[in-house]
Amino acid sequence: MPQSITNPSPSPEAAHQALPPLCVDLDGTLVKSDTLVDSLLVLARSRPAGFLALPSRLLQGKAAFKAYVTESIALDVAHLPYNHPLLQFLQQEHKQGREIYLATGADVHLAQRVAAHLGIFTGVLGSDGGTNLTGSRKLDGLRARLGPCAFDYVGNDSPDLPLLAQANQPMVANPSMRLRMALRARNIRPSRQFLAARHPLKSLLRAVRPHQWTKNLLIFVPLLCSHALAAGKLLTALAAFCCFSFTASAAYIVNDLLDIEADRRHPRKRLRPFASGDLSVFAGILIVALFLLASLLGGRFLSGEFYGWLLVYLATTTAYSSYLKRIALVDVLTLSGLYILRLLAGGAATDTPISHWLAGFSMFLFLSLAVVKRFAELENLRAATATPKNGRGYFLADLDQLRSFGTSSAMASVVVFAIYISGADVVKLYHQPKLLWLIVPLMILWLNRVWLLASRGELNEDPVAFALTDRMSQLIGLAVIAIALFAS
Repeated sequence: MPQSITNPSPSPEAAHQALPPLCVDLDGTLVKSDTLVDSLLVLARSRPAGFLALPSRLLQGKAAFKAYVTESIALDVAHLPYNHPLLQFLQQEHKQGREIYLATGADVHLAQRVAAHLGIFTGVLGSDGGTNLTGSRKLDGLRARLGPCAFDYVGNDSPDLPLLAQANQPMVANPSMRLRMALRARNIRPSRQFLAARHPLKSLLRAVRPHQWTKNLLIFVPLLCSHALAAGKLLTALAAFCCFSFTASAAYIVNDLLDIEADRRHPRKRLRPFASGDLSVFAGILIVALFLLASLLGGRFLSGEFYGWLLVYLATTTAYSSYLKRIALVDVLTLSGLYILRLLAGGAATDTPISHWLAGFSMFLFLSLAVVKRFAELENLRAATATPKNGRGYFLADLDQLRSFGTSSAMASVVVFAIYISGADVVKLYHQPKLLWLIVPLMILWLNRVWLLASRGELNEDPVAFALTDRMSQLIGLAVIAIALFAS
């Protein structure tokens, strides 16, 4: 009787080994950001002299330029904003035994460091200082490595089009609009898409930080304290508010760009739009340019003195982002000074003099708020048994001293306010000045509560931003406004 012979089915590992090699781009694909741009930002922060030498290096060609930047700094590849859906797919394919190649236009030494960190790649192809491995040159490099066999490819932008067109299975990760249109024109349908980016509008709003514009309401304070609320002056103050808000947002973005690598190591700041790769550096630079243009052009229509304070504010925030914030105590004095600048600018825009009482009160109050911000950061690190690594110049041993500085400054602001409302000047502005004494315990309550929460490790943000969302702070603020109105 004849016997039937059955061939055993291939194992999953053998089936995967039979699949064509999988080739993956780095910038914008495996990593949501551009590693060359990230490296340039780190170079600008850590080695400004080396950054100034870049134009001469660029004349030697893109590949030599990339090699110089890679040699100049060691980008932290462990904390790059990886495309996690794609990375998980690659890790699964690697476990099944599939050959995976990292093929990138980035410098090969950087690509090798990424490959060594991830441990899933069979080989690495990258720019070598002489050849910029992008577009058709990358395709030629893959052909030289793999021979005539088929391959699958994952890319994200139009330079990847020659490879996607030749790939057995083209795949895309966070594809650009240019690539989408080019693929549609060639009738190429990607077999997989790996999307890992937040909505650009949401990312834009998070980068601009409009909630921080509340600090610029200080521009209205000189006008409110003078009780001269003419419509014309209110409109002028509103224009000044817009100028400062645009400038502040531009400064925040510059700060985020310069701190991009440090932010990626932070448990919360790594989610910021630029650190996470949800917003490109070029988009950030464009926003900064537009906001500064609108601010500086708008400021020209206000008084010359206001324009001067606006320029001082811009220069101070730039100095703070690039250097001053790394010097202990100088950083908090600078932050408190930026609050005072808003008052001075508001007074200059509306031609309203600032009393010495308001200046003294503001100086102590804002110094306390600046110190509590640093204190909260250190306290949260201490609770997490971590050490400061953000270059702020503080140590965990400074906690007690910072608490002393901040709480004493807070109480000094209360004392200045109490002396003011007991003086003769207040009678000229308020019909029932004695009611203002009710504000004193509310101030003590709020300031001590902020410091108490910071000491408990429960203050996880800027105290001004905290006050906007904290129910108790909102009630205290409404009570202060009500008392001031009744006293008037």
